[in-house]
Amino acid sequence: MALGPQLRRLGKHSAIYGLGGLVQRILAVLLLPVYTRFLTPADYGTVETLVALTTVLVITLRLGITNAFFRFYFDSAEPTHRRLVLRTSFWFTMGMATLGLVLGLAFSGEISTALFGSRGDAELVMAAFVGLWAQMNYEQLTALFRVEERSVAYVTASLVNIALTITATLILVVGLGAGPMGVIVGGFTGTLIVYTALLGYRREQLGLQFDRALLREMNRFGIPLVPSALFLWVTNLSDRFFLVKLADTEEVGLYSVGVRLASAMALLLTAFRMAWPAFAYSIEDDDEARETYSFVLTYLVAITSWVALGLGLLSPWLVDWIADPAFSESSTVVGPLAFAVVPFAAYIVIVIGVGRARRTQFNWVVTGAAAAVNVGLNLTLIPRYGMMGAAVATIAAYLTMFLGMAWWAQQVYRVEYQWRRVLTAAAVGVALFAAGKLVGGGLPVALALSLAYPLALLATGFYLPVERRAIGARLRLARARSSP
Repeated sequence: MALGPQLRRLGKHSAIYGLGGLVQRILAVLLLPVYTRFLTPADYGTVETLVALTTVLVITLRLGITNAFFRFYFDSAEPTHRRLVLRTSFWFTMGMATLGLVLGLAFSGEISTALFGSRGDAELVMAAFVGLWAQMNYEQLTALFRVEERSVAYVTASLVNIALTITATLILVVGLGAGPMGVIVGGFTGTLIVYTALLGYRREQLGLQFDRALLREMNRFGIPLVPSALFLWVTNLSDRFFLVKLADTEEVGLYSVGVRLASAMALLLTAFRMAWPAFAYSIEDDDEARETYSFVLTYLVAITSWVALGLGLLSPWLVDWIADPAFSESSTVVGPLAFAVVPFAAYIVIVIGVGRARRTQFNWVVTGAAAAVNVGLNLTLIPRYGMMGAAVATIAAYLTMFLGMAWWAQQVYRVEYQWRRVLTAAAVGVALFAAGKLVGGGLPVALALSLAYPLALLATGFYLPVERRAIGARLRLARARSSP
């Protein structure tokens, strides 16, 4: 298949996945006024700390089975093979999730003491582990929609989940005044309901079948990715724990609102990540895959840089619009955190080559180096600079991870990436952001600089001749349609 159709296929599924993510992110942002008015910054920081904890435990308990599921599913087109991969993954995930739930309920008091200094939040810990069980099992079933490239079905399940979750959260937090417990319980209510429905929908595929030999092969592929995923968690979420210990839960709450706003970047990235593994592995011809990966990296860096620029420049007004004045300081970290996503997006593209070559055993070295940078800078910068120190540590860690994986992936699966264009796309975004912060000028200047990004790329010679012709043709078509 030619490059154009491949990119359109990826774009189609990413756009559909993005619809679900768009609704989720919009509603998450709209819930911020609820959280910031019905929860104190300390309450919100407690919730975010438990979210970070369950995230790392999900990574550990899965033992890389999700990554292996995507890779092994495409080893054969035979329905019997694919059904066996699904059933083995399903029952393994169910067993590990249940083990995590039992341990979490049994040691909830000890976990509360370790995190918050007392057993007073043990019930919140127990609720968080119920959410862990629901999340692990739900994501394993919905992953089947992704390998089937049934993006519409995936988004439908996601939208129903979101609607139920938002409704439950509003009832618990606003109607019943349940506080942090309402946020946690509301967060997994929709997931449990939709998961139950999916069990019925998939009942013919989910038989009592489990292949230990297949599981060993899948674990051989997936387990080396667990340390890598844990190090990635350190880079993504450990800053909450450092802020709790080196600052306080109020600082975590402020930082988390900034993270939530910057997570508009995650809307774009989540949509892409949903479509990318199945799409990338499904390209059978290596030459075609290499060319596609190269262009995908260039375009993804350009798009994420543009979105980060807009979020960073407009963040003061966005925070004022959606959050209580007590959270106004959160805007200072939105720009740095948004730009931190750009090298992370590039990492996601490049690391697929390692999976394609089945050379995952050294991924942990790269993510471990990034985690070490993150931890070192958090310990150094947070005591002095608070949440801004955490944001700087995140940027440095993602850059380290991207550069390390770019080197390693080229050793095992060489792709001729368009490095000049990649660097240009990122540098232009950073330059315009810095200019906006230095010049000031209020909302009009921020909007103008955000919209100037494509023109700045043109001035730097970013576009290829074929891209300039395509853009020109689309502009002429748009003018023709708008003219009387």
